[in-house]
Amino acid sequence: MTLEARRLIELDGTPVSRLGYGTMRLAGPGARGRPPDMALARRVLDRALELGVRVFDTAWYYGPDIPSRLLAEAVRASPVGVVVATKLGWGYGSGRLGAAHTPEQLRAAMARDLGLFAGTPISIAHLRWTDERSVGDSFKRALAAMIEMRDEGSFRHVGLSNVGRAQLEYALAETEIASLSNSYSLADQADDELVDLTARHGIAYLPWLPLRSGSARQSRSLRAWADELRVSPAQVALAWLLERAPNIVPIPGTASISHLEENVAAANVLLPEAAMRELGARTYTSPTPARRGIEIDERRP
Repeated sequence: MTLEARRLIELDGTPVSRLGYGTMRLAGPGARGRPPDMALARRVLDRALELGVRVFDTAWYYGPDIPSRLLAEAVRASPVGVVVATKLGWGYGSGRLGAAHTPEQLRAAMARDLGLFAGTPISIAHLRWTDERSVGDSFKRALAAMIEMRDEGSFRHVGLSNVGRAQLEYALAETEIASLSNSYSLADQADDELVDLTARHGIAYLPWLPLRSGSARQSRSLRAWADELRVSPAQVALAWLLERAPNIVPIPGTASISHLEENVAAANVLLPEAAMRELGARTYTSPTPARRGIEIDERRP
């Protein structure tokens, strides 16, 4: 795949850069509370927009609310259009984060997002599921609620997050799905089948944890290729994702402007076929990580 061919994807009816940004790191430790430096958090978002980032992933339960509020402020002040992708389906009960999948809970979360993004359209709302991969009644009711809210104009497109193949296929039989957001990286390739399936259906795939650390052997290989290409290991990992399938839109998060710039520059890194084969070999892949709870991005601050 050439650099030009892999730089853009059509999402929400507009060609956008395939390197997005996840806002979770703009909250405090463990995705709770305020970031240590609110002014820096605002500058990170402004710089992302300057660099051409147009896909922003967020969720009200980050903070809660703080990263989404900062994103809404940045987007309102920007002359360019963006794809805002949020997530519904998790919430806090007794101070702990857990599933919140009833239609009433989903609507309450959507109302919260609409308040945060007042005046800024929400492009995609992902139904964020648990580790359960079967198509049960709760999943069917939750998806129906998402479809109703989309049809009412609360957001433009339905997405899914942390789901399996049966759930995706059921959803596709019910409605159009714009994007899927699961854990996927060099270190966690358990979703290979879904990556290929979404690519065939023209569904964007937004991998969270795109920079997850792998095995010691894989880390050595990653660093060796980074040294050979004179780029950073993070840039090699992101370049591998961009090359892996044309529908992948990595959403790495960081609270550092320099790391943001490094991540975005990965769009200019073209990996040789030998690197793609070696880094993607299943012998390098560590066991599938636990996906329960919030998706903590491991990118250093």
